[in-house]
Amino acid sequence: EVQLVESGGGLVQAGGSLRLSCAASGFTFDDYAIGWFRQVPGKEREGVSCISSSDGTTYYSDSVKGRFTISSDNAKNTVYLQMNSLKPEDTAVYYCAAGPYGRDMDSRLYDYWGQGTQVTVSS
Repeated sequence: EVQLVESGGGLVQAGGSLRLSCAASGFTFDDYAIGWFRQVPGKEREGVSCISSSDGTTYYSDSVKGRFTISSDNAKNTVYLQMNSLKPEDTAVYYCAAGPYGRDMDSRLYDYWGQGTQVTVSS
């Protein structure tokens, strides 16, 4: 059974930090990129960052570049998203997903999705 399980969300003040984790199982981890997406009610899902599990290549959207860092522990089939200098506009449900690596982060191309974790940044 394919599973992607996010954890680490919560409530934090602006300027604070959170680290999200995405634990993957049930598929060949190295064959996929793992992407982090976020969604606010009434808005389209936004690709935030992704990492190729095979070679570690990373991508960040302009909205998080310099503040978020994605990393992967292939031995644990787990991807992390370190989020620093958080802003109220980072508030969203964050999802991890497995799919092909690509800077466009087209959510339609991602095969597997987690259930999401809420991140709330207060001002």
